Amino acid sequence: MNRRALLAAPVLLPAIAVAQGFTPQNPECIAPAAPGGGFDLTCRLTTRVMQEQNIVPVPIRTQNMPGGIGAVAINHINAQRPRDPNVLVAFSTGSWLNMAQGRFGRFGENDVRWIGAIGADFGVIAVKADSPFRTLADLIAAFRANVSAVPVGSSGAVGSQDWTKIALVARAAGQDPRRMRYVPFEGGGAAMAALLGGHIQVFPGDASEVGGQLDAGQIRLLAVMSAQRLPGRFANIPTAREQGVDVEWPIVRGFYGPPQMPDAAYNYWVDALRRLQAHPTWPEQRNAQGLFEFNMVGEEFAALARQRVAEYRQLARDVGMVQVAQ
Repeated sequence: MNRRALLAAPVLLPAIAVAQGFTPQNPECIAPAAPGGGFDLTCRLTTRVMQEQNIVPVPIRTQNMPGGIGAVAINHINAQRPRDPNVLVAFSTGSWLNMAQGRFGRFGENDVRWIGAIGADFGVIAVKADSPFRTLADLIAAFRANVSAVPVGSSGAVGSQDWTKIALVARAAGQDPRRMRYVPFEGGGAAMAALLGGHIQVFPGDASEVGGQLDAGQIRLLAVMSAQRLPGRFANIPTAREQGVDVEWPIVRGFYGPPQMPDAAYNYWVDALRRLQAHPTWPEQRNAQGLFEFNMVGEEFAALARQRVAEYRQLARDVGMVQVAQ
């Protein structure tokens, strides 16, 4: 996982996105979940700022389409709207992981057009403030000694995004992640309560969800799973790579379009995201929602998406989560 894009914002360009031969007509952003949460945020935040700043000169409605953490949405656009130039679908790194594990049925990374990212959160490895694990090296050593002796827990079952974060650390320690003592919880809040209560020793979470406990001195972060140190309250937390563990976990949020979206429409939406990222109001709006800068669009982003799904598919095979080659 050596391809990263914490990039400087591009030069500001004129406000309205343009692409030869295309003007959006009644555009729509599909959030593949119920209102609230990351997919809904991706649609509503992005479309609101695009309209406020006249980047896209027509309203973009948000349609919530829950089901299978994205499975219903990708099936919908492939079956019913494969050439629709006016639809965007929100995704996250979890979508890539689901594709890798075959949870979207026959649809994968080559069955959409990857438009771009709007920002990212990043994985963290948290322990209680009085934990004997003071560095990531301490945790690696404990995993090497007996990976099943260290109770870890987070939201989601085995194979989920949070499980995969700590699975990568276990692999770096030379262990089979399936031997971890993993406890699934209904959400990160329940997992954090279990950590603070001493029921688990390690919590693989997200930077955006641990700030309060970090500020209060209740937890210690062993590592952030980013290419570079994060700003603000995380500035003194070393990355996993700084500590010799080649593990990263950016939780990318962004959009894809239907698989046969015409080039003119694809270029229009890529340009719209590029102009959004360049607008001087965007960083404040993005940061207020707990997202860090992650600017990548168009074919460069499509290459990253395919690379990540391939990496996650191999990881899933390695730990027995995928039985049939895809």
